[in-house]
Amino acid sequence: MPDFEKYFNLEINIGSFVLNLLITAVIAYLIKLFYVKYGRAISDRRKFSNNFIPLAIGTLLIITVIKSSVALSLGLVGALSIVRFRSAIKDPEELTMLFLIIGFGLMGGADKPVLSLISFALILPIFYFNSLMSKNKGTVTNKAFLNISTNKKDVTAITNSIKPHTTYLEIKRIDSVNDGINASYYCTIDSPDKLQKIIDSVNADDPNATISFVEQPDLLL
Repeated sequence: MPDFEKYFNLEINIGSFVLNLLITAVIAYLIKLFYVKYGRAISDRRKFSNNFIPLAIGTLLIITVIKSSVALSLGLVGALSIVRFRSAIKDPEELTMLFLIIGFGLMGGADKPVLSLISFALILPIFYFNSLMSKNKGTVTNKAFLNISTNKKDVTAITNSIKPHTTYLEIKRIDSVNDGINASYYCTIDSPDKLQKIIDSVNADDPNATISFVEQPDLLL
């Protein structure tokens, strides 16, 4: 008869595991809500934060399995050495949030639910006040990220139509799609009137165009 106890290690307390899993998932979800509302990254924060819960749970599972076995931990190091991640994280805020989520996953896997809750209760207010201070710092900025989706294919024409209404304009990304292009710019705009002129200028060429304007006070131009 096979030794089932050998394959189903009873050293892991199922009750504690479930509790840690639930606490980690809830914390990751609450951090996701906070990041979507108060984050300042120019990427799609809602889409990016959808990875928080799987990342936290995945970290918890790995730590739960390897914490009682040196052999498994060494094997994991070897396995991860062949993994290559192709998606570059360019925004420091996104990288910070990933480290935070991994940290809570580590605490959950290490069976530290109380430490997780205390850390969450202390860290979130710090992040909130830091967000308020960043928003209230200095005067109103005119630095922005501008994204235009249009069915026009002429990048030069689009750029020339909005350039007179900006004091600085830099093309950051152009995506060609089947029905047009998505153009992303860094720019500075003196007043809301200039922003309205940009909208009117783009809509004059393409009434169905969509325009996204995101203020970036910390942008270095």
